[in-house]
Amino acid sequence: MLLLLPPGNESSGPADLPPANRSEGAGGGGGSGSEAVVVPVVFGLIFVVGLVGNSLVMVVIGRMRCGGGGGGGAVGMRSGSPTNIFILNLSVADLSFLLLCVPFQATIYSLPQWVFGGFVCKVGHYFSSVCMLVSIFTLVAMSADRYVAVVHSKRSACVRSRRNALAAVCVIWTASLLCSVPVAQHQVLTRHPAAPNSTFCWEMWTGASRAGYRVTIVLVGYLLPLLLISCCYARVLYHLHKKMKNMSKKSECAKRKTAQTVLLVVAAFTICWMPHHIIAMWVEFGSFPLTDASFAFRIVSHCLSYGNSCVNPVLYAFLSENFRKACRQVFTCRFLFPPLPRDTASRVRLEIFSTSHV
Repeated sequence: MLLLLPPGNESSGPADLPPANRSEGAGGGGGSGSEAVVVPVVFGLIFVVGLVGNSLVMVVIGRMRCGGGGGGGAVGMRSGSPTNIFILNLSVADLSFLLLCVPFQATIYSLPQWVFGGFVCKVGHYFSSVCMLVSIFTLVAMSADRYVAVVHSKRSACVRSRRNALAAVCVIWTASLLCSVPVAQHQVLTRHPAAPNSTFCWEMWTGASRAGYRVTIVLVGYLLPLLLISCCYARVLYHLHKKMKNMSKKSECAKRKTAQTVLLVVAAFTICWMPHHIIAMWVEFGSFPLTDASFAFRIVSHCLSYGNSCVNPVLYAFLSENFRKACRQVFTCRFLFPPLPRDTASRVRLEIFSTSHV
């Protein structure tokens, strides 16, 4: 059976619909197959995991900033560090991406038409694109921050300031808002001749403008960030490797753990976003087949891109021993997070790849 490719940001619009499927709803994407149940359930699991993980990160940093959790002022002061500002911004972007994208995308697979109106069609897709880019650009900023902190630690104080971090966050959001404007301009409600009583939320472009925009997004939103992240962390690993010769066993173990985390960060970004951009380029410059296999590939690409917003809190927060200590400090439940000794709590710092480990 030839499955219908649900319309989304990778589809070309009504022209993409295969003739064999136009009698089945012409692009609604859902309703009859098992995917109408399975896909929303999978998306729901991703949504819940990402919601809990990112919310927990935001709560921990927020409570620390307010002096919550019994840790005193020392912890609250460190909550405004550049690293924590970027972690908080990443969690906000990832949480917003999940909230704005996953529920609507799930309905595309489960409902026969778009039911949320023209405003949500434009604004929802626009801010989904914005949050996606903010998340990616923040990952780049965090890798640059780690590079400066580790490789140029003696001169990092003047660069890694709270003011500069906040300025970087403002630049990230501004650039993402501007880069996503074409999405809002071209996302419209439309109908298909085979389903004149149904409406669909599609991107409608003219000429070669869409191809140019797609290529730009792949370059700016994937290839260039991947290159920058890889270069920054490669320099970090090289710097750590050079310093391993004259260090204690404990420090060497910490360095190796940092190296493993760095590799996980790069691998997660590469794997989670590669299928999404492969499909975008395939649709644009090739002939994307409408088969069961391609349909499954598209679903996997969605799950991986959404999954990146679930993985980020784990990689950038929960793998950090200091963050886990902060959780114990903020959530003083004696069953899950026994409270820290007072002298230990005063030294907790929410820093990943801490410069004390290099």
